[in-house]
Amino acid sequence: MSRKSLEDVIQSAGNTVDMLRNSQIGAYVYPVVPTEFSNWRDEQRAWRETAVLFDQSHHMVDLFIEGPDALKLLSDTAINSLGKFRVDTAKQYVPCSYDGHVIGDGILFYLAENKFVFVGRAPSANWLMFHAETGGYDVEVRKDDRSPGAPMGKAVTRVHYRYQIQGPNAQQVIEKLTGEPMPDIKFFNMGYITIKGRKVRALRHGMAGAPGLEIWGPYAEGPEIRDAILEAGAEFGIVPVGSRTYATNTLESGWIPSPLPAVYTGEKMKAYREWLPANGYEATGSIGGSFISRNIEDYYLTPFELGYGPFIKFDHDFIGREALEKIEPESQRRKVTLAWNGEDMAKIFASYFNGAENYKFFDLPLANYASSNYDAVLHDGETVGFSMFTGYSFNERIALSLATVDPRVEIGQEVKVVWGEPDGGTSKTTVERHKQIEVRAVVSPAPYSRVAREQYAAGWRTGGAE
Repeated sequence: MSRKSLEDVIQSAGNTVDMLRNSQIGAYVYPVVPTEFSNWRDEQRAWRETAVLFDQSHHMVDLFIEGPDALKLLSDTAINSLGKFRVDTAKQYVPCSYDGHVIGDGILFYLAENKFVFVGRAPSANWLMFHAETGGYDVEVRKDDRSPGAPMGKAVTRVHYRYQIQGPNAQQVIEKLTGEPMPDIKFFNMGYITIKGRKVRALRHGMAGAPGLEIWGPYAEGPEIRDAILEAGAEFGIVPVGSRTYATNTLESGWIPSPLPAVYTGEKMKAYREWLPANGYEATGSIGGSFISRNIEDYYLTPFELGYGPFIKFDHDFIGREALEKIEPESQRRKVTLAWNGEDMAKIFASYFNGAENYKFFDLPLANYASSNYDAVLHDGETVGFSMFTGYSFNERIALSLATVDPRVEIGQEVKVVWGEPDGGTSKTTVERHKQIEVRAVVSPAPYSRVAREQYAAGWRTGGAE
């Protein structure tokens, strides 16, 4: 019996949009890490006021790429230039389809000569594995898949633990942890620190609006390192962040995590669809939200629309280059934050208590209910973009969403987000029967957090060039 592929699933489904909008996969899970260590409000406050420990050991793919052609493979599939990429640095990796639409993104770590690891979600890792296998590259690829969402009592093991120490007190935590001054590592560069006598790899990073470190090492050493971080950070107010809270930091710092991978159409992409399995991310993922089109390509996004325009460098040949060269950047939608109206939010929550009909449940602190989220953004009754990642910031005391909107929509303007799905909702397991509501929102900068806007190095969250 032949192996079934994504292409088989698409052909059987009839309409790809219907297939994904009614997927039965359920909610996206950040596995293994407890949902809350204290409560999500205090965990959010900590990355703004003191310090946090993010545990990133489980929800991302680690793809190890090694060999003489490793850098060429990465360069051939990345919109950004790797010409100056060097050992002990990291870089955002953004691959596109042949038609110039984003497949995903993630972080590349240049570990040693001809040796890299990609860390991110499945779509980009799958794209790299496909080309490594079929493109004639002299490389070896090893995939350490994300931890299972439902381990069912089985032991969970990864190659590495991966932690981040972030927040305004991060430097004090790190200096007490290591007994040395904060290492002089430039942003998105790597070095080493010593914790409990163990040499630990470290990346200078910043996810919570202030510079910190991302560290990793052998998975078995993870509990010991974690305990040491929390012990050293206690006097500086460090807080471990649970999986319920973790993803909401991007609402303040401005990265859209999960656009729909642009793989479902195109003759040049057919070989890839035939390579992808019928039970993989691309075949089982879900689309949620109020934006509706029967054409799956209407859900595709260019790098410009996600804030990756400055990454595009035409100093090398890469998949999608020809299509991107034809695009006028000024014509493209741009990434913004939408600040949702408090009175309209109150109406949503009131509907759960005072009537027979309710609006779509707005979960706290993260309200997403699909793998990829597409709520229609309206201005003067016209759809002008997509609201794509939605939740609540206790720091800002406001509901926020990350969106991409037409260039004629200006910062400070009021738009409306259509919250909820039409006709009572789809058959996704995460969708209860509900009615739609138009929520007023103010178009705001991305990142929304002033600290993130002013202190991040220009790059993957600010939309500046690397």
